[in-house]
Amino acid sequence: MDKHVSETVTDFILNGDHVSATPIAGERLSETLRERLGARDVKIGCNAGDCGACTVLVDGDPVCACLMPAQQAAGRSVETLRGLAREDEITKRLSESFQNLGAAQCGICTPGMMTAAVALLRNTDGPNEEQVQDALGGVLCRCTGYRKIIDAVVAAGQAEVPMQAEGHAGESIRRLDGLGKVQGTEAFGDDVAPAGTLEVVVIRSPFPRAGFTFGDLDVFGKTAGVEAVLTAADVPGRNVFGVIPAFMDQPVFAEEEARFRGEAVAAVVATPEYARDFDPATFPVTWDERAAAQDVHAAMAPEAAQLHEGRDGNVMCGGFVQCGDARAAIAEADVTVEGSFRSGFVEHGYIEPEAGFAELVNGRVEIRACTQAPVMDLDSMEIILGIPRDQIRIIPTGVGGGFGSKLDISVQPYLALGALKTGKPVRICYSRTESMQSTTKRHPSDITLKIGATKDGKIMGFDFFGYFNTGAYASWGPTVANRVPVHASGPYQITDYRAESKGIHTNCPPSGAFRGFGVPQSAIAQESLFDELADKLGIDRLEFRINNALENNMPTVCGQVFEQGVGIKPCFEALRTAWDDERTAAETFNSNNDTLKRGVGIAGGWYGCGNTSLPNPSTIKSGIRTDGTVVLHQGAMDIGQGANTVISQIFATALGVPVAQLEIIGADTDVTPDAGKTSASRQTYVSGSASRLSGEAMRAQILARVNASEEAALTIGNGQIKVTDQGTEHVIDLSTLTADNEGYVLRAEETYDPPTKPLDENGQGIPYAQFGYAAHLVVVEVDTKLGTVKPLKFVAAHDVGKAINPMLVEGQVQGGIAQGLGMALMEEYLPGRTENLHDYLIPTIGDMPPVETHIIEEPDAHGPYGAKGLGEHVLIPTAPAILNAIKDASGVRLTQVPTTPSRVRAAIKDKNNGN
Repeated sequence: MDKHVSETVTDFILNGDHVSATPIAGERLSETLRERLGARDVKIGCNAGDCGACTVLVDGDPVCACLMPAQQAAGRSVETLRGLAREDEITKRLSESFQNLGAAQCGICTPGMMTAAVALLRNTDGPNEEQVQDALGGVLCRCTGYRKIIDAVVAAGQAEVPMQAEGHAGESIRRLDGLGKVQGTEAFGDDVAPAGTLEVVVIRSPFPRAGFTFGDLDVFGKTAGVEAVLTAADVPGRNVFGVIPAFMDQPVFAEEEARFRGEAVAAVVATPEYARDFDPATFPVTWDERAAAQDVHAAMAPEAAQLHEGRDGNVMCGGFVQCGDARAAIAEADVTVEGSFRSGFVEHGYIEPEAGFAELVNGRVEIRACTQAPVMDLDSMEIILGIPRDQIRIIPTGVGGGFGSKLDISVQPYLALGALKTGKPVRICYSRTESMQSTTKRHPSDITLKIGATKDGKIMGFDFFGYFNTGAYASWGPTVANRVPVHASGPYQITDYRAESKGIHTNCPPSGAFRGFGVPQSAIAQESLFDELADKLGIDRLEFRINNALENNMPTVCGQVFEQGVGIKPCFEALRTAWDDERTAAETFNSNNDTLKRGVGIAGGWYGCGNTSLPNPSTIKSGIRTDGTVVLHQGAMDIGQGANTVISQIFATALGVPVAQLEIIGADTDVTPDAGKTSASRQTYVSGSASRLSGEAMRAQILARVNASEEAALTIGNGQIKVTDQGTEHVIDLSTLTADNEGYVLRAEETYDPPTKPLDENGQGIPYAQFGYAAHLVVVEVDTKLGTVKPLKFVAAHDVGKAINPMLVEGQVQGGIAQGLGMALMEEYLPGRTENLHDYLIPTIGDMPPVETHIIEEPDAHGPYGAKGLGEHVLIPTAPAILNAIKDASGVRLTQVPTTPSRVRAAIKDKNNGN
């Protein structure tokens, strides 16, 4: 497909208008719509029909536009979301329902979802859940967990509008950025470049480890259609990047040797016509494949090649926490359990591949790309380009999912180098295969754990060791290595504890940040063995956890004591009724079925918000213009989690105005202060705290001008501020105030940095100012003959301190559970084998069962209005709860994820002597 053969004019109707295009023979309809006709609301996630993001209606039927040659649209009617949103009444009702129920998070899959839903609703009045699942089964979503999408389609046009009055903390208001998502107007990384822009094609290693030499690049560079060739020699600054200064080790372009399959060695900047037909295998490079070590034990072997100087044995770094004497306590314990647990690479699987656009504007490099950390991008580009940072501007686009991987730079250097070398605008969009080959993954883990307990069920000794495969480069590996020992205990009181981790380099893609930073892996080991301990002791599994749960004024394994906000026990207690009811129901079901068996599992988790024992500031700026417009400079990247809405709600609460009154200026390194990276569940807590301080500072300025009390009410607009205080009204005429160079007559810029303290040699200190807590219950059905596992229901309790927006909390819970479900049951990235969304499986709409959410609010001492982070916490208990449910149903303890049907069946056969 997409090969140049001949060109013919293709006429069809697009969103009610007659259009003509001249696609090349076999050109995808998606390409024609996006690049020739400007329908950028049609999204490209895979170009293989696997994700459904490009779904359009052709003569009323949903079609993957990436699988349909454009010529086949001749004489037919094609509808995309943007046209439907403009004219179609069903779509308008559906748009309202999606917004009212929070069914669009990052928004990249929303055009495909809504288009497929419109086809259903045109033919089916009031569809039920099963009909919705069938109709939308071909469209993947990585953010929402699908449940709110199902609810929105079922309730299309009938969903209750959430409270919109003030939009203050605690109110479930619509997303402030939701309209663009449901109308297809939000611009993502591949949506911003003009048609015809030069394209960058990256040349990547086909081997896990290989030397290489280039042929005559000068001759190749003179090929018609080629504008420039880029290699390490074209990097004007330092040919290195990384997210942690002491561990910066990844080159923009490899030099002499590539260390993983998919590593970049060169790039070609070319016309779209050349790039379309270009085969990277024809690039003048010769490969010398070399022996590669792709697991931690092979990499630590004496004969293994060393990936980095100064990291002997390929050990990147380690983490360590110790209190008491774990091994002595275990030796004296009444009961002990131990086990080894393994997990593999997990792909982030966001539906938007990495993409962006760069150009020179007045001599400066402007980069527009999908990112979770614009200021970190700026930091990296300053180093790589070797030019002053004021000559670089990062303007983030919409982000179609991130989950950690879009913290690391990807396309940004190639865009900047291409623009600088050619002097022309350039664009890039990774193919799905390219994205999966070259970007970071969840760390594979190899964990051993031994735990002791007294006969009355108190934990007595905990000894943990974990290897983590950090791949060819460090990325966020040091963070994982340091975070895991802090968290491996889970949210439990353990006085004798030892936890050690090591990050090991291999010839695999770099492992980086992925929702949990290693904690989901350690939780599998810890929560699985807690079930084994409880069973050995004859103690109810839920009661065992409650009896050992941390409470206020109890020290953690790092010696940290929280006087308030420790909410794990209320989370577990919220599961009591479901725990009793679902186990009773499972027993009844199992007594009447021989092959199908149901089980109920539980698990708990905790997660420290923000960086571990490091500075972690966010800054939020606000201003009021002469006309009374209230402006919030909100630089915390919203990757679907709702930062744009939540941080605005916090600011509006602090200032005392309706959230709908705010004008929001998003992340842009020229005009928006650094709100820090969107990672580690920090934005609601850290940037939210900065937003509260900014709102309070602005309010204090206003009140001071009229000497009003804290209880005064503000009305801002029409060029004035009215301050009503104890029956007296004061008016501030904004036209009498002097505006600054940004047009603000009043402004406030505030920074918040969580109070932490470094850890000593035994990991004792204050690693985080706050933790969030979670407990999950799941019911699964295991087919003991086939080995399949089907989750039937989740009950999830989360302590969020204060739910700033309860609807968004529910959405995060459901989305995190979906990713945990995938990790537990199906997701396994195998380098060189699962480099697409056909071979790499993520949960579909049919895999996700109902979720009952319990929001627990144990206010934190530091968070805005008591709020805590949530994004990571959601995923942590999910996989261990599923493994515990599988054990409850089948009697077999699985110690490796994913628990694929073959692994489950093999374990059952092993238990039953081959049956």
